[in-house]
Amino acid sequence: MPTQRPDVAWVLGDPAGIGAEIVAQSLVNPELRAMCRPVIVGPGWLLERGLRIAQVTQQITPCRPEQLAQLPADAIPLIDAGWPYQEIPLGKVSKAAGCLAMQMLQTGITLAQKGLVAAVVYAPLNKEALKQAGNPYGDELRLIASWLQESEVGEVNVMDQLFTTRVTSHVPLREVAALLHPERVLQAIRLLHQVLLQARITPPRIGVAALNPHGGEHGLFGNEESEIIAPAIERARELGIDAQGPFPADTIFVRARRGDFQGVVTMYHDQGQIAIKLLGFEQGVTVSGGLSIPVTTPAHGTAFDIVGKGIAHPGAFQAAARLAARMAGSTA
Repeated sequence: MPTQRPDVAWVLGDPAGIGAEIVAQSLVNPELRAMCRPVIVGPGWLLERGLRIAQVTQQITPCRPEQLAQLPADAIPLIDAGWPYQEIPLGKVSKAAGCLAMQMLQTGITLAQKGLVAAVVYAPLNKEALKQAGNPYGDELRLIASWLQESEVGEVNVMDQLFTTRVTSHVPLREVAALLHPERVLQAIRLLHQVLLQARITPPRIGVAALNPHGGEHGLFGNEESEIIAPAIERARELGIDAQGPFPADTIFVRARRGDFQGVVTMYHDQGQIAIKLLGFEQGVTVSGGLSIPVTTPAHGTAFDIVGKGIAHPGAFQAAARLAARMAGSTA
């Protein structure tokens, strides 16, 4: 087994969800083991439950963070910060689950900050549980950014080799046009360009979506394309970024699928999310773009309806782990 694989933190996610079982299934995937060494972050009792549900037998080596470099290359380390056993019911939102999930995630991020792992992939979290546990932000991306004291961040969604991000996100549709301005569009283009470089996709080519039907039809259906989006694209090109558009939203993913570009910037949430999920819901990955360390997670949720049944599909977690391993060590 290669010795130069990066160490990647695999965080177990919300303890009431499918995280531990999909991590357990992924531990016996030889392709992943060849790409990175998993460093499991979470309580031993939670991992054991996941192994039992997934019917996986795998030797694990509990250790302290400072011992990671001393372990044999084929060992699978477990970083357990002494989390005591808790009766956390499967499939239910709770403050206890949110607290433990947040602590595990912060431990993984701290390992990366200290250079003990090269990237972090975390199993699905539950936003309501995190809120009950005291997360002051609407999602985990802003929480991680606060720990790292970083601000220019954004979510990037990935399906296979297609990367997408958006200028606006969780806002009412009626507010989108008012929130668009050239600098904000440019920020999204630059963020996606950076993530593509981190993922070792060179040279990255980016398509930018229009806001209005048919790209505005030269102002017939709106002027955002000429007044806001096109100037941002021009500025990105001046910065050396291969950005093209704006293209009508109903054809931009057709262009991307045929290989015209590897990244798409959309103007609002569903413009990109519907397309990317249709392309492969069980393989989707979310990248925390703009951070100083690579952080990925499956695009799906905690799957409370099937947790504990041994039928959870690990495909998206494994895709997230592959991408994290690929991004590990990138100098972009």
